[in-house]
Amino acid sequence: MWEEEEETKEKEEKEKEEEEEKQEKEKEEEEEEEEDEDEEEEEKEEGKEEDVDVEEEEEEEEEEEEEEEEEEEEEEEGQKEDEEEEEEEEEEEEEEEEEEEEEEEEEEEEEQEEEKGRRRKGLLRTRSRNKSRMRGRERD
Repeated sequence: MWEEEEETKEKEEKEKEEEEEKQEKEKEEEEEEEEDEDEEEEEKEEGKEEDVDVEEEEEEEEEEEEEEEEEEEEEEEGQKEDEEEEEEEEEEEEEEEEEEEEEEEEEEEEEQEEEKGRRRKGLLRTRSRNKSRMRGRERD
């Protein structure tokens, strides 16, 4: 049980680290894109690029942004699915543990009932022996 919790914690920590690295990478990419955009704007002002090239690059950037957004959405969906699977596994484990506990309790109750039965038989035997002895004494 502890091992499963530790594995789950390690898994969550690993996912957090991966998410942080991903966010840092995306941040760096965004900064690079912003720097690229700034440079392009400067070049535009200087008249080095034609309007057509700029439009093409903007379209490319928009496409890249859309692709990045789609990738992020897919990753989020994957994470949600992983989390749901983990929750289902935990629920199944809890149910199994509860069933085992119930079985153990039932076994203990059965053993107690059997013990009570043995005691009653023992008492009955003792009583019948006592009665037999009393009858024997009465005969004497």
